Amino acid sequence: MFSGFQFRDWLLANDPALSRLRMASRVTLTIVFSFLVLLAIQMFILPLPTAAFGLGIVLSIEGGVAVRDKGNTRQLVTRLFGCLASLGVVAIAVGLEDQRFLSDLVFLVVIALASAGRVFGPRGFAIGMFAFTSYFMGSYFRPSLAELPDVAIGPVVSVLVGHLVRAVLLPDDWRRDLLRSLESVRGRINQILFKLAALVGGAEIGEADRQELRQLEDRLKEVVLMAETFIPRPPGGVFDATADPAAELAIRLFDAHLAAESAIVLSFQSPPPFALVHAVIEADAVELGRYEEMAETIKDQPQGETVRALLWLGRARQELTQAIGEGQASGFSGIDAVMDTAQPQPIDFSFANPLLRLALQITLASAIAMGFGLLLSRERWFWAVLASFLVFTNTNSRGDTAMRALSRSLGTVFGIAIGLVLATMISGEPDIAIPVAAICIFLAFYFLQVSYATMTFFISIVLCLVYGMTGVLTLDLLKLRIGETMIGAAAGTAVAFVVFPTRTRGALDTALAHWFQALRDLLAGIGEGKSGFELMALSQTIDACYRDVTVAARPLGSSWSVVTRPGQIRQTLAIFLSCTYWARILAKSYDASAADDNLKTLIAADLALIDNAAPRGSTCFLIQRKASRTTGRHLPLSREGARLGLEMIGSALERLYPDADVLPFAAGEAIARSKQG
Repeated sequence: MFSGFQFRDWLLANDPALSRLRMASRVTLTIVFSFLVLLAIQMFILPLPTAAFGLGIVLSIEGGVAVRDKGNTRQLVTRLFGCLASLGVVAIAVGLEDQRFLSDLVFLVVIALASAGRVFGPRGFAIGMFAFTSYFMGSYFRPSLAELPDVAIGPVVSVLVGHLVRAVLLPDDWRRDLLRSLESVRGRINQILFKLAALVGGAEIGEADRQELRQLEDRLKEVVLMAETFIPRPPGGVFDATADPAAELAIRLFDAHLAAESAIVLSFQSPPPFALVHAVIEADAVELGRYEEMAETIKDQPQGETVRALLWLGRARQELTQAIGEGQASGFSGIDAVMDTAQPQPIDFSFANPLLRLALQITLASAIAMGFGLLLSRERWFWAVLASFLVFTNTNSRGDTAMRALSRSLGTVFGIAIGLVLATMISGEPDIAIPVAAICIFLAFYFLQVSYATMTFFISIVLCLVYGMTGVLTLDLLKLRIGETMIGAAAGTAVAFVVFPTRTRGALDTALAHWFQALRDLLAGIGEGKSGFELMALSQTIDACYRDVTVAARPLGSSWSVVTRPGQIRQTLAIFLSCTYWARILAKSYDASAADDNLKTLIAADLALIDNAAPRGSTCFLIQRKASRTTGRHLPLSREGARLGLEMIGSALERLYPDADVLPFAAGEAIARSKQG
């Protein structure tokens, strides 16, 4: 059984900063409270049209998901503008109800404007979503002109309740989020240690185990990047001195991340003793002291470096735990918030702006979905338009859009299947159906950031329950919803592949260009004599770029893709992960005062390799490589870390386009080649 603390640790490890839990709670509470307020108005003040409830619920969702401004005041302004947009488009939809053809054309105009509004940033995105969903609901429920004042109560209530939930009940607090994200980092380090403990107690580490450890490493990187965003930084992004509490915390976080990665890398070469891993997990000072003494006697053996890496991880983990304890005691009161001084960028209103190209794609997809949806049903075609609009959300390429369309279709089919069973079982039992619907709403938005299919699955269940409680649930209606959803998903996918197509490889090329440039900046910074926090910041940029590479590469290995080579994709990503790790080793170990001609030669060789690989873009993901064979090379991380980091960066870059018989290349081969001309 989990204790309370164990469950919290597990939850934080799987939901960094509890961001998913908070968003799901906000959406669910806003829906519940808005519904209760509207129900009270209905019962004690005046009867409300169904459209008021529908708009109140839908805008409660948009208020919890789409409003992303920083600060309560900005969020309230966005909600109020969204409410005005909602009331305006509903009035237009009602006024055009008798002219259905014109109403449909105006809906397309609303879609175009709502999509184009994203060029104005988070506020434009949110107002656009309010306008789109409100016109959708206005056309769907068709209230009369006389009912408009009563309908307006729904959006107003949802906006006010949503702001109270966001600002009072579950407010944003960067200090609390920083503490939770640090606890999440510790939880994911613990997961790595538990996996190592399980492996070193058995046989040799196999390829499947290596892949699992790399996945744990990626998950650690993800939460470290999140934690870094909560640490206030000076306007230039680089700390001035370690005396700054924020700078000290950033160093501890950087050290813990690097130590955990080093433990993984060196364990691949020589697994650590089980007793040592257990001592690190338990923070056993006596046993760790014994291994500290032992490390000196085996310092020239491969396992000596692994032992030192585990001891380093143990110290970094304890320092991180100490920082967490200080945060729990003081709430990081010694760290001052930094004002947002970012200047608004000029907006490009040409089709060179990808957001405007996206707006055109969304509008065309919605028009196609509307046309085919109308052929299927004059009353329910809105579902097709909704699907075509939403499949473009948070996508970077046509591959992303196709994956999202497939996820929405599958989630709808399976959700309706389960929802039909549930609605039938609890038919006529609203006391059961309402709590089940609330739980499904919570689960839908809890999993939104993880799986779009899962979110769609739970929302489809909720709709089935609502249809059941309102007495309109039929098998034909559910079949129609599936058909309309698939029409919308297909329309979105088709447009993504034909109109202004952003190829998956094109998006990946862009992400790789940023990664190579970030690595080039780090090497150039070393050449310019930078050190300390400046190099640390540059290496963190490489980390962020690596995350973007993994996101852009994801569609390449999916089962629907023409390029179904998941093994090659993982292998290439492992090379970039390795290079990113060694860049961090380099940033930590480099000492400008100890620079010599040998290091300059290594830097020049690595820059030459970047110049060779960067123009080829994503071609490296299509290279068929031979299976890696260990070179048995001892990696002395504890000594000459900067030189080794440069060598291993060169080795990793060479592996992108191998032309030798033995892989991986021995560290330093790039240097030998550069000397040969």
